[in-house]
Amino acid sequence: MQEETARSAIDTFISAFNASDDSYVTALLSQALTSDVVFWGPLGRSEGIAAVERFMLDIRRHPAGTGTMVRCSAVDMPDEWARYQWVFTTPDGGPRLAGTDVVHLRRSLIDQVIVFAGEIEPFAS
Repeated sequence: MQEETARSAIDTFISAFNASDDSYVTALLSQALTSDVVFWGPLGRSEGIAAVERFMLDIRRHPAGTGTMVRCSAVDMPDEWARYQWVFTTPDGGPRLAGTDVVHLRRSLIDQVIVFAGEIEPFAS
């Protein structure tokens, strides 16, 4: 049950990246995130749905064209934390980025997002 709730919030969050129009992004984020969400992204820490929306709209305006974000793994959820892997691909074989997000849930909504973009380099032996 808990993983199903997390999966629903995560999939709604990801669907905001893929909304058919920018005007739908806020509504989708409001269904997935708490109003005081803390977002740890590639550009640092930000707070609130408006900050996440600005980040997301910037991604949607990628120079290579509007990309597609998909969850490409199961949701792994020990207690109130969950993680999943994602892939962002731009049109026509353009740039592709993969990563892992770790999210914290409070009352069925995501209140923290930590974005790990890119691959981790193997441990040098």
